[in-house]
Amino acid sequence: MHRVFIASLLTGLLTAPVALAEEDPFLWLEEVQGTRALEWVRAQNAKTLAVLEKDPRFETFHAEALTFLTATDRIPTPDFRAGGVDNFWQDASNPHGVWRHTSLDSYASPTPEWRTVLDLDALSKTEGTNWIWKGSDCLPPADQRCLLRLSDGGKDAVSVREFDAAAGKFVDGGFRLPEGKQSSEWLDADTLLVGRDWGGDTLTESGYPFVLKRWKRGTPLAEAQEVFRGERKDVQASPQLLRDSEGQLRGVLVNRAVTFFESEFYLLGDAAPMRVPLPGKASFQAYVVGQVLFTLEEDWGRFKQGALLSYALADLRKDAASARPRLVFQPGPRQAIDGVAAMQTRLLVNVYEDVKGFIDVYEPIKDRWSHQRLALPKNASVGITATSSAHDRFFVKSQGFLEPTGLWLGDATKATVQKVKSLPARFNASTHRVDQYQAVSKDGTRVPYFVVRSKTRKLDGTAPTLVHGYGGFQVSKTPVYQPEVGKLWLERGGAYVVANIRGGGEFGPRWHQSALREHRQRAFDDFAAVLEDLVRRKVSSPRRMGIYGRSNGGVLTSVALTQHPELFNAAVIESPLIDMLRYHKLPAGASWVGEYGNPEVPEDAAFIAKYSAYQNLKPDVRYPKPYITTNTKDDRVHPGHARKFAARLEAMGLPYLYFENTDGGHSNDADPLLNARRWALHHVYLAQQLMD
Repeated sequence: MHRVFIASLLTGLLTAPVALAEEDPFLWLEEVQGTRALEWVRAQNAKTLAVLEKDPRFETFHAEALTFLTATDRIPTPDFRAGGVDNFWQDASNPHGVWRHTSLDSYASPTPEWRTVLDLDALSKTEGTNWIWKGSDCLPPADQRCLLRLSDGGKDAVSVREFDAAAGKFVDGGFRLPEGKQSSEWLDADTLLVGRDWGGDTLTESGYPFVLKRWKRGTPLAEAQEVFRGERKDVQASPQLLRDSEGQLRGVLVNRAVTFFESEFYLLGDAAPMRVPLPGKASFQAYVVGQVLFTLEEDWGRFKQGALLSYALADLRKDAASARPRLVFQPGPRQAIDGVAAMQTRLLVNVYEDVKGFIDVYEPIKDRWSHQRLALPKNASVGITATSSAHDRFFVKSQGFLEPTGLWLGDATKATVQKVKSLPARFNASTHRVDQYQAVSKDGTRVPYFVVRSKTRKLDGTAPTLVHGYGGFQVSKTPVYQPEVGKLWLERGGAYVVANIRGGGEFGPRWHQSALREHRQRAFDDFAAVLEDLVRRKVSSPRRMGIYGRSNGGVLTSVALTQHPELFNAAVIESPLIDMLRYHKLPAGASWVGEYGNPEVPEDAAFIAKYSAYQNLKPDVRYPKPYITTNTKDDRVHPGHARKFAARLEAMGLPYLYFENTDGGHSNDADPLLNARRWALHHVYLAQQLMD
């Protein structure tokens, strides 16, 4: 009865036939490793590579991308550990990567002297596994016993192994967790707090753990003791350990993510977990000098949406229900907090205003927080790179569309920074300029966007222009130095646009929430308004305009294809969600119903069906030929979305290109060699569609 009702409801809403789950002729493509599905993938890849790799530009694009993705003069991203600095390094000789360590003084010098901690290429060869680095968690204060998270091929699911960083080897008989989507944290040298699949429906419908257990060294994993349990309908339960500057554990905070955007926070203790008094839409940010910090994504009493608050941990322990928070910072209407990080005695707060960044250093003094602004480049992106609770030194980075990344070493006690690393220029930026404009969306909202273009080219609508958008999950799109865009696109006469549409976080939670669920169409309207504004300003024209979006950006670009095919001539749709009436049934999809709505609910299905690109393709419409691409081992956004969309286009006799990397997960930059090929394929396609 329910299925009949949904079918009749959607039939009235759509102008194209609806592919319900039971009627979808391409469901077999959702079987990731299915024989028939992989045969289809191989055939599609062969056809696409014959078009793109045989293009005479491919080898040049590939060589250029490979050069800067594996260059030895890149900035080695730092991470504090054991009184010095760690870095995970990849290049042409080490595509899997090398985990290495040096002193802080050595790192700040022009030629650091590195000590190899682990060679992941050697490990992959020895074990016959395509290991991808997913990070480490080392036990303070010595930081020598570490839990390494390794992914087979780039999946979100990881294997966890205990590693002795001083000896450079895995610990014999040490902690080991088999592959899974899981969390693992040190409680002490012999105890872990683990969230994973314990059997018996202990993963949420989204595929994440909701049961946390304490696991003692030397005991079977099956004997781990439960300390927290959420519910299966939650998104997940994850722990955050609160450690002081000496590395001592002062508390364990559990985030019970009821939905993707709503949480309940609990402090674990000897008795029942104590709930922290917060509204549903709040996020943990940091712990410093006894203060636990959260941001608000909704108004709460006297505090406004976007505020940064602090609780005294002692007050929460004494009586959580009566504890009172203090305001640290309240962003203005054109501001948003982009990051918060703790040090020994200070706090860094990264804020954006009109999509331009700055960083303030905060210090708790009696009943207030004082702050000082760091002297970093203005009108640029700035971000927190590394901090440590053991001291007040920190690293931050700055960059712009035309300004190479700079790395700054700072001292929070003095609120000073000094540039210690600079990325060499990867393309000629002197011939280009950056402008920020505003488009007016369908409902009158002013939507900012950046344009990077030639200084000398006339505004006559002829510039090949690539427009990038995302518009979801409160993710901000700020000015970023992208060598692949500069070298492969800008230097060849292209213009590049970043649209700061609703659904993102550029202006805080309100900008994001204004495009949630039934309001999703606002993000699509914003994007269309930017495209139309580019034509009005004669930056480009539909014949020379292309769009690019990845992951949630794949929802955006596929919908743009079906709603406004007249506005552009190319679309790179990468690692996308597309079948929005079925996304919740595919891995991790159920966690996003707070963003998109729940297709199981008739009212939600009605507004989703209006835009879901998979259902809204029409055989008699002239669409620009899209390039659809994904990864077989993507266990976050299922490859079935991309596969089925391409198959539906093919069945309708519509033009498209499809390529699926048969390795790799959702993070496309995990392997620099594959990433270079990826960017080369993208830009060959774009050149064919927009420059030829």
